[in-house]
Amino acid sequence: MRDRYTVTITDYRGARHFNFSQLMRRVLGAFGTVVTLGFIAGAFSIYMLSSKVATLNADLQTLEDYQAHIKHQNQELLRKQKGLLSAVDEKVEALGRMSDELGDLEILIGLKPEPASTLTERLDSASLTAQQKRMMLESIPSGYPLRQTRLTSSFGMRVHPVLNRKAMHGGLDMSAAIGTPIYATASGVVEWAAPHKSSGLGNMVKLNHNYGFSSTFGHLNKILVRVGDYVQRGDLIGHTGNSGMSSAPHLHYEIRYLHRRLDPKPFTEWSFENYDVLFEHEGHIQWDSLAESVRKAVSSPERLLSQGQPKLSAISN
Repeated sequence: MRDRYTVTITDYRGARHFNFSQLMRRVLGAFGTVVTLGFIAGAFSIYMLSSKVATLNADLQTLEDYQAHIKHQNQELLRKQKGLLSAVDEKVEALGRMSDELGDLEILIGLKPEPASTLTERLDSASLTAQQKRMMLESIPSGYPLRQTRLTSSFGMRVHPVLNRKAMHGGLDMSAAIGTPIYATASGVVEWAAPHKSSGLGNMVKLNHNYGFSSTFGHLNKILVRVGDYVQRGDLIGHTGNSGMSSAPHLHYEIRYLHRRLDPKPFTEWSFENYDVLFEHEGHIQWDSLAESVRKAVSSPERLLSQGQPKLSAISN
């Protein structure tokens, strides 16, 4: 067996001979193999790293795009927040002006508040005579506009039965068959007696009363009064129906004070026998000033005669 190998290299200088043992040949072969494998492994590693870098670069670009999107959204939110804050400031300013205007209107109609510690001390209902109490009940909506009814929807936020979304309900809904008589809850002048499309109340009657109060009756089937008519508390003004945006026959009843909607429920429970209930539940009105105005009206014969005599028996309280 040969254990040595001779390698001859010839060039212009002649031939040169190199002798290698079989062991050396194997060592060189193994070394060459290791180098080749190392080269292949290195090339594969470089390829994998290049792919990883490409993936990371793509992820980085995605993150940069998302960051730019978030930054844009933040700028939009900041712009909207600035707009909302500006709108809130405008509303606060408008409410302040409205409050001042309401105060001026109260003074204009003789309801200038007097300083005192509590409403109970300011409004001593016991000091009002029976005549004065009846005059307030005559001038301000009290009792129910229907002789027999059942409340189906109260004042406040609710899901609208037709629109099927949350909305403010500015009055009371009273269940009644079509044609049920409706009576005025206070003496006053008819401001509206016709269909009212923008409100969805259909055939509507609105009465203006003394001291800044008004009452509204909606979804009527028949209207029995005309604009400009003077009606007394208990007069028949129409019949219930299902006109306008209504899901069933009923009466929609509203009470407003200086155009501000109030919860009619305390007013429906207000009566000569239950006289203080309204003052305890409704704090948006300067009752002490109003009571003083009524005292002055009662003490003036001309003013009292112009008001007429109370007519309380026509409405159930």
